[in-house]
Amino acid sequence: MAVHPRTQALRVVLAALILGGTAACASHAEAPDNAAICGAYGTQAQGGEVIARGRVVDVLGTRPGKSGIHEGYLVKLTGGGCDLLLKVETNTTITGAMPLRTGENVTVKGVYVYNPLGGLIHWTHHDPRGRHVDGYVQANGVTYR
Repeated sequence: MAVHPRTQALRVVLAALILGGTAACASHAEAPDNAAICGAYGTQAQGGEVIARGRVVDVLGTRPGKSGIHEGYLVKLTGGGCDLLLKVETNTTITGAMPLRTGENVTVKGVYVYNPLGGLIHWTHHDPRGRHVDGYVQANGVTYR
C-alpha cells in the first residue's frame, strides 16, 4: 500500500520530535559538581545534597550500623577547584555489595556533612522510607542504589 508523501513527511517530523525530546531529557542528567562541595566545605555547610566525582584512595571496609551494614571508603575529588578528601558511607544492606577498589573513579550522590577533615557523604542509596532524595554510587558502569 502506498503512503502519501505528506503522511511520510509527517512521520519523519514526528520521529525527529520524539527523538529530539528523548535526547533533551538525557542531556538534563545530573552532573557532578565538585565546586559546590568545595564551597560547602568552605562554609561548613551541613545536610545539602551533592554529586561528587573522584577517585577511591582507600576502602575502609564494612561495619554494622543500626540500619544495616555500611561500607566506607575515602574519595579524593577530581576537579572543582579544591583538594578535598571525603569519607563516603553506603548502606550495602540496601545497595548490595560494592566491589570498589583503590584507584577507581566514582560518582557519588548523597547528603554532605561537614567535618574539618573534608566531610562525609551519606545516604548514597535509595531511602526505603522516602525521607531523603535517592542517592547512588556509580563505578565501572554500574550504579548502586
